[in-house]
Amino acid sequence: MQLPIYQVDAFASRPFEGNPAAVCPLDAWLDDQTLQSIAAENNLSETAFFVPDEHGYQLRWFTPEVEVDLCGHATLASAWVLMHELNYDKDVIHFSTRSGRLSVKRSAHGLEMDFPCRPPQSCAVPDGLLDALGIEAASVLSADDYIVVIEDESLIPHLHPDLSRLQGLPNRGVAVTAPGKEVDFVSRWFGPNVGVSEDPVTGSAHTALTPYWAQRLGKNQLSARQGGARRGYLHCAMAGDRVLISGTAVVYMRGTVYL
Repeated sequence: MQLPIYQVDAFASRPFEGNPAAVCPLDAWLDDQTLQSIAAENNLSETAFFVPDEHGYQLRWFTPEVEVDLCGHATLASAWVLMHELNYDKDVIHFSTRSGRLSVKRSAHGLEMDFPCRPPQSCAVPDGLLDALGIEAASVLSADDYIVVIEDESLIPHLHPDLSRLQGLPNRGVAVTAPGKEVDFVSRWFGPNVGVSEDPVTGSAHTALTPYWAQRLGKNQLSARQGGARRGYLHCAMAGDRVLISGTAVVYMRGTVYL
């Protein structure tokens, strides 16, 4: 069996920026173990698989270790492959996923993803969390991830967390965020619980970061940057109980999987 595969840098305007994802279009689902093995072999933070259905496409995402409920950059990468590599000619793509029905459409900011909004809530600070991050003081909120809010953007690039101490915390991952100077807010995301030490640009984390910063800054349209050594840019907007996350992508590699 031979399968097409693409590697796409999502939330990027040129190669080596943003967040790389693998995308495998399928005619029908393979068994779960094969999907997980392909993701492990790719060894990227996410591998996306999609198959056509009567409403559009079914879409699934896998880290090298587990299947996840939601992934932004691999959704953007999948839509980019459909529209720019596979001649999808409609303006909107509908995906059926573990997080419900998601849509991606062409926009002035590239492609716009329509995701559920997940406002973070106040929570007790987990023991050891700030020490593991090397942060003395911060506000901590909880959504799918812990949202750690600091006030000094200059600290973000210099974070060197102890990932072994972050692993095993109850939430999916940890996002550290701060107000930005060139953009509205900046962040980094760490996810050893799902086999991802650091994700350069995590679209799904912005379903919680966006409502937080929208309320704090008093604006519904926000610019964002995520990453340390490798970075990407997002445009985020509030739309009721939805978050619209936009970005561009570039195809880095086209290939074939042999099974």
